[in-house]
Amino acid sequence: MTTADVFGLHRTHLIGVAYRLTGSVADAEDAVQEAWPRFAKAEGVEDARAWLTTVVSRICLDRLRSAAVRRETYVGSWLPEPLVTTPEDDDPLATVVRSDGVRMAALVLLDKLTPDQRVAFVLHDAFAVPFSEIANVLGVSEAAARQHASRARKTVTGSTPPPRAALDEQREVLEKFLTAMVSGDIDAVLGLLHPDAVMIGDGGGKARTAVNTVSGADKVARFFLGLLRKYGYPEHRPVLVNGDLGMVMAAQGDIASRVTTFTVHDGKVTAIYDMANPDKLGHVGF
Repeated sequence: MTTADVFGLHRTHLIGVAYRLTGSVADAEDAVQEAWPRFAKAEGVEDARAWLTTVVSRICLDRLRSAAVRRETYVGSWLPEPLVTTPEDDDPLATVVRSDGVRMAALVLLDKLTPDQRVAFVLHDAFAVPFSEIANVLGVSEAAARQHASRARKTVTGSTPPPRAALDEQREVLEKFLTAMVSGDIDAVLGLLHPDAVMIGDGGGKARTAVNTVSGADKVARFFLGLLRKYGYPEHRPVLVNGDLGMVMAAQGDIASRVTTFTVHDGKVTAIYDMANPDKLGHVGF
């Protein structure tokens, strides 16, 4: 087996690691691509998967630290770049989204962590990487690596999103939700929203969406009904966004292109994520 063949065997795994670490499709693909020439030149690699995971994680850590600086001046909420697929797709990204850990709700939770905490937590809890190797990635002692993961665990404890609802359940709830929205039936809309539902938009100051998180069923319902009254019902096509049901909307009049996805649990919409920042949608086919 050639070096390229070995690398190809681990490519999907590496994309999954890099995307879970960075929340960026572009950064994930770049990190894996950057690892290839290093692997091609390496000698005496006994465990290619472990070696490549370490290299990709180091690259992602650098990107996470740079992103943390950029976010200090970011306008509005920050959402991960969406992974848009269809049930028929079989490329590496379509394989990655099958994991609950790349759902939008899960990635938003990871954004609360520091770069070092995120790397330690994701590598250990999601990919079972030993702390000795994580310490090597972070450039710290094994004890410090354990502490980073422990602090991350405390941060996310109690906030972990519920398991992904079956697509049939998601489809049924969203069809009812959109029908109620179009008809302007606020009571029906409220009946399909969890009382603590949230709507998070990411326009990055470059596209219109909610700048601050909209919290509570009543405020979320009135926010969307207000948009419908102002702009009308936009044309869209259904897709999977990070494995959950969502929609892609091309630019229409005053409405920028966007990807919107929903979290459904126990027959209710618990969260809506609206990604409109064009810098994060370059890989999406509209």
